[in-house]
Amino acid sequence: MTKSKKIILFGLIISLTTILIMGLFSFFKKTPEQITSSTDPYKDSSTNLIYNLLFCDNLDLYKNNTKPPYTYPFDILFSETSAISDLQKIIDDSSTDARLKVLSYNRQIASGHKPIKKELLAVIVEVGLDTGLDALASFNDGTARYINQTGKILVWETTDEKSNELTQDLFLKSQNIVNQIGAWDKPRRPAPTKGNVRITFLVSDGLYFGEGPIDVLFNDPMASPALTSATYLMKYLTEKSLETK
Repeated sequence: MTKSKKIILFGLIISLTTILIMGLFSFFKKTPEQITSSTDPYKDSSTNLIYNLLFCDNLDLYKNNTKPPYTYPFDILFSETSAISDLQKIIDDSSTDARLKVLSYNRQIASGHKPIKKELLAVIVEVGLDTGLDALASFNDGTARYINQTGKILVWETTDEKSNELTQDLFLKSQNIVNQIGAWDKPRRPAPTKGNVRITFLVSDGLYFGEGPIDVLFNDPMASPALTSATYLMKYLTEKSLETK
């Protein structure tokens, strides 16, 4: 890993002579010129599929990549006649994948039902680097996905004590942000451009996010603790992955 990448990605020590400190709320105000049309930041289509699946906002994407016949919980998720109570069974099932819970919540919301519990299910950090996008998705069941700017993918399914500890810390600090901002009421934005970082929260009542320049957001009083925690988690997962090779 190069020195410049460490500074950008880890954000643990940022040395700047002049820095603009801004509140996280200001990053929600984007001009039309800053919005692009593509949600596929990688060259490889299979990598883009994994990336878009992280956000759990396209049920058809899951359906088109799941082989029938559909068994539980996919039979409920993919059925147009599933009731709110059927979807709630998936949400209340402790063995259900966190991503499928997000999909269930989203289906309930689309049906006009407001979730009773406000639950943070995933934290996704995206960093626009010189040669591409780094994306870390951490889910509240302890699993994670990391997509390197090169397009290489790390899938973390077997949790351990340290990863659980880091995940819990990330969610604790992320919950503090969610408690102070509102849900995004528009379609998901394209991936952040070079020099920007975005932190997205998948919550039972919708998608929340904050975005801004890397140096600014890593120094923002609200965002910095969660971003730094995500950095530690990403570092641990990649190091553990290298140990097994």
